[in-house]
This record gives sequence, C-alpha cells and structure tokens, in this order.
Amino acid sequence: MDRARRRRMTEHAAVVRPRPVMNVTPLVDVVLVLLIIFMVVIPAMQSGASIEMAGIFNTDEPTEKKAEPFKLSIDKEGTIYLEDEIVSRTALESKLRAASKREPSRRVVVKADKNAEYTQVRDLYRVAQQVGFPGVSLRVNKRNADEGK
Repeated sequence: MDRARRRRMTEHAAVVRPRPVMNVTPLVDVVLVLLIIFMVVIPAMQSGASIEMAGIFNTDEPTEKKAEPFKLSIDKEGTIYLEDEIVSRTALESKLRAASKREPSRRVVVKADKNAEYTQVRDLYRVAQQVGFPGVSLRVNKRNADEGK
C-alpha cells in the first residue's frame, strides 16, 4: 500500500506542480521606451530628403582664387564706366571683348544708379551677355523697410 500511495502522490504532484510563467510586462515597457526614443531621435538625425545627386563629366577647372568681376557701371546721366574708366557706347563692346579675351574666367557685374534709365541698364546687360562672359549679374542694394518707393 505504501507503494500505491506514493504513486498516487507523484501523479497528483505532477498535476499540481507550479509552472514557470514569464512576466512580459517589463519587456513590453523596455520595447515601448526604445520605440519612443527612436521616434524622436531618427527624425532629428535626418537633415533633409535623401536625394541622389546627378553627376557631370565636364567640370570647371578649380581655381585657386576667385577673380574679382569686371565692374560695368552707368550713372544717372548715362555715362558708362568699365572699371573706373569712362567708355563710350560705341567702344563698349570692343573694350568688353578685349577684357574677356585677356581674362576669360572673370565675370561682369553691372551696377546702375537708381535714377538711370532702365533701357540703358538693360542694354549694358545685354552687351555684356553677348560678349560671352561666364557670368553677368546685376548688383543692387538691400532695400530698407522704411525706404520709400
């Protein structure tokens, strides 16, 4: 009987024996904290849209020092200046071509008095473009908010 009793106890003990249960609450807490961290950090690390830039074959030659652009100016009376020298309208194109041949990498900056006629400024700009400079730009001053039109 002793044997039968032990057997029943072991069968009964096998059924009642406690099973290990994994507590997932701390695991879920850690995962949620990591998710929140990544949701905050990842957008801050991205500085902009991921764009693959196109490549080119013929790049400009690197220059050690950028040359100052030629200054082409016109005052309110219509007098034209190339650098600091007064130039007539008829000699302007030939002087610009000579300057372009002498220093082909230099650009041109057109400066005009605010009271100069727009057609004269536009003509200067057009002549400088036609000569073939690598860049022609119009220099202006920043306008203050309190300045009238």
